[in-house]
Amino acid sequence: MRIIGGKYRGKKLFSPVSENVRPTSDKAREALFNILRNRLGGNFTEYKLLDVFAGSGAFGLEALSQGFAKVGLVDIDTKDLQKNVKLFENEKAKIEVIRADATKPLSVSEKFDVIFMDAPYNKGLTEKALMSIKDVLKDGALCLVEINKDEICDFPKEYHILDERQYGIAKIVIAEFIC
Repeated sequence: MRIIGGKYRGKKLFSPVSENVRPTSDKAREALFNILRNRLGGNFTEYKLLDVFAGSGAFGLEALSQGFAKVGLVDIDTKDLQKNVKLFENEKAKIEVIRADATKPLSVSEKFDVIFMDAPYNKGLTEKALMSIKDVLKDGALCLVEINKDEICDFPKEYHILDERQYGIAKIVIAEFIC
């Protein structure tokens, strides 16, 4: 695993030790950052991203490398992501590690403009987490939600689906949060 773009392009990350962690592929990550550039413009310095079910932290750390002002990394088990966060010692003020169950309300220091969510597939956690994180999202937040391509996911009414893309076994649902 590595950072694919931005300031830390090529930086190697620790691969997850846990079999329960399934990192988003480099190809899908690159496509998602192209979608973000298209929707937000090329400059991410005004935006804060929340990586929910962060696993290794690869997506959030990629966002940091590509210029996001702040990243929040949420996971119930932060062992894998803590190792990768330590690789970004000069950026620690921009990283907030949140050890929490994403299906329950989160306590964070700020609201976020963008979320990336990659819950374990086919366990019904995505819908619960989308409900629990509403209070930490800014109105109009852009949401990138990865689910299994065959998974049925009923988005809460506050999330307006804009697009869907498929990358291998993953489907990315792009939505806007309107409170």
